[in-house]
Amino acid sequence: MEYHLKLPTDAENIKKLKIGDILYVTGNIFTARDETHHMMLEKKVSTLPFDPSKMALYHCGPLMKKTNGKWQVVSAGPTTSSRMEIFEDRFIEKFGIQVIIGKGGMGEKTEIALKEHCAVYTAYTGGAGALAADKIEEVSAVFWLEELGMPEAAWIFKVKDFGPLVVAMDSHGKSIYKEIKK
Repeated sequence: MEYHLKLPTDAENIKKLKIGDILYVTGNIFTARDETHHMMLEKKVSTLPFDPSKMALYHCGPLMKKTNGKWQVVSAGPTTSSRMEIFEDRFIEKFGIQVIIGKGGMGEKTEIALKEHCAVYTAYTGGAGALAADKIEEVSAVFWLEELGMPEAAWIFKVKDFGPLVVAMDSHGKSIYKEIKK
């Protein structure tokens, strides 16, 4: 099935999603790679400059340029999600993440957390950074750019119909990666 999801969302909408479904998201997404995950987990939720629970998490290190004082996205393809496996279960629990976007899949700890906390992992096509950039309407903010650098900073993007995303791990404990192995 194909779904168009507005963020923020609720558990009822997440539970509808099954592996193999196609998803398009509209709302705010934030980027986080290894260093951002690590930094955010060390902070109190109340001290964060944005509310991750109202956004989708995008495993992405975008290529950005500044023109006339405004950030523009040059390319925003997904980065390999498995690197975040050591953090993701705690990240989902602590920040109430409901939708994760990445590539390549996640491991068993994340799979369990998705089921326990009613969230999904979605896969975006690698190598499609320019296509992703076209779906980003606005760069709303950037955090920790000086400390972490461009690819590791937390970028907040306003998106419309961002996708297509394939639901690869759902909130029911199913994984497209396990199904393929069978």
